[in-house]
Amino acid sequence: MLDSLEKTLPRDSYLSEAQFGGEYRAIFESDWVCIGRGESLTETGDYLAIRLKAQSVLVVRGNDGNLAAFFNVCRHRGTELVALPDPGPVTGSFDRNIVCPYHAWAYHLDGRLRGTPHLTIETDGIALHEVALAEWGGFLFVRLDDADETPLPQSLGEGTERLKNYPLADLRIGATLTYEVAANWKVIVENYNECYHCGPVHPELCHIVPAFKRGGDGLDWEDGIPQREGTNTFTATGRTSRAPFPGLSDTEKTHHKGELFYPNLMLSLSMDHVAAFYLWPQSAGHTRIQCDFLFHPTEIADPNFDSADAVDFWHLVNTQDWDICESVQRGMQNRVFEHGYYAPMEDYSLDIRRYVREKLSALDL
Repeated sequence: MLDSLEKTLPRDSYLSEAQFGGEYRAIFESDWVCIGRGESLTETGDYLAIRLKAQSVLVVRGNDGNLAAFFNVCRHRGTELVALPDPGPVTGSFDRNIVCPYHAWAYHLDGRLRGTPHLTIETDGIALHEVALAEWGGFLFVRLDDADETPLPQSLGEGTERLKNYPLADLRIGATLTYEVAANWKVIVENYNECYHCGPVHPELCHIVPAFKRGGDGLDWEDGIPQREGTNTFTATGRTSRAPFPGLSDTEKTHHKGELFYPNLMLSLSMDHVAAFYLWPQSAGHTRIQCDFLFHPTEIADPNFDSADAVDFWHLVNTQDWDICESVQRGMQNRVFEHGYYAPMEDYSLDIRRYVREKLSALDL
């Protein structure tokens, strides 16, 4: 009987623009959100700018060597300090000061107002609007609302401990893919959080990881999922010339791990590379996804380095996932759809219900 199965969130949670708006405010404008990697911000003045729907954030490396984040808006007339007609992210470097392109108001790299051409005003106490910023494993996180002061480590939870052997902070981007997916962000997260679909949707992946064929039943995600004997990574052959990351256990050298850090960072970890997915919802039925492929800098420095074996395999798997998620989104628009169901092996997917409801209740939405 279907009534014995757990129900998903209701129809409007996936389809309603009004519900999406409230959900976005409660989650993506209130919680820690991953905006990508910080590896390009090595020198004083280096910056990263990114748009999160209507909000625009600027991350800058200051004179003290530390990173700071600000809303990307001049205090004078509201101009973007870094023009972002598209979502970005955009990287670059400031020459000593942050200068507004409109009237040339200048700010120190720490956000303090430095000067206002042809205008004499007291600059003390005037600064760019700061945004909470934190870093973990080389990933940058911002929190647009300071009402919730939960520190990033507490927000990320126990997943960081399960990945402690992976040298995430040392890794570097070897390739990037960006996708526009016509599906609600929760559909994508629910899909990532279970392997019930792996047999029908990912035959090539199941060839490398036979345990995925069992529909996700009995998988031990904490220790990782064993790969087919003779394979040790996610490529078409299951093999690569790249060495394992230093510090991995023997199990981690032959097992695949996956972690989801709500609301928008999904990590899939092999012994030689990491696929990092950032979800940036655009509407109830549209999610932008950036996928960074992370490798050890020693491998990237090798003149023969080629990321294609991992990137091509992941692009195949990703496309299969996005296609089925888009099919789910279209199917839910049928008027008979009220909610879906979670099978017992999809128990991890239930987390999305608890997470979303908790965030909505915190803002009385």
